[in-house]
Amino acid sequence: MFEQILVFIISLIANIFSALSGGGAGLIQLPVLIFLGLPFGVALATHKVATVALGIGATIRHLKESHLERQFALFIVATGLPGVVLGASFILQVPDRIAEVALGILTLGLSFYSFFSPQLGQLHQPTHHDSRGYLLGGIALFNIGILNGSLTSGTGLFVTLWLVKWFGLDYKRAVAYTLVLVGLFWNGAGAITLGILGEIYWLWIPALLLGSVLGGYLGAHLAIVKGNKVIKRSFEIVTLLVGLKLIIG
Repeated sequence: MFEQILVFIISLIANIFSALSGGGAGLIQLPVLIFLGLPFGVALATHKVATVALGIGATIRHLKESHLERQFALFIVATGLPGVVLGASFILQVPDRIAEVALGILTLGLSFYSFFSPQLGQLHQPTHHDSRGYLLGGIALFNIGILNGSLTSGTGLFVTLWLVKWFGLDYKRAVAYTLVLVGLFWNGAGAITLGILGEIYWLWIPALLLGSVLGGYLGAHLAIVKGNKVIKRSFEIVTLLVGLKLIIG
């Protein structure tokens, strides 16, 4: 019972911050699952299942705002899903430490880039919505999908910043797309792939799912209410912490 309560509280906190900043739930949630005794592969698969519930909670809140464009949403799903499945298929067979350090350095770069770009993501100014823009943007999303399927935390943050920088979304819209599409579809595909190839610890799934749904809804609500400046600052803090955690291990 104590473990169930602890897992629920950790999941709730992690997913509130993740839904507010556009990613990073694994910063807290995955290490706790490992600390409580799960092997890395089992912890990763279990965490992926829980992140789908984060997407559900965030979706319930964000759909009330109706900012999502159906065709653009389908584009994000279609370009990222093959990468997610590819990444999840390989992660259980390869050492992950070097990749984690590299991802940590890149994630720190996201934090510094956003911090030193004061106007980044503050206005919704769509760009690169032509054939070339979609092609290059889709290639980038495919590669981020590989990272999402294979590595532990922070890859949703890459999607958020890419949507802001390349496609000109403001932070509020970018976070909505990330949580709904990455949370539901990308992480769902990763969870299914890891569940087939590996093992999920089902005993903790109910507590993780409840914490993820509630955390996703509350975090999405805060993002909508507080606006782009708060989301931007939250993004910078979470990317900084995720990057340091991946590097330190």
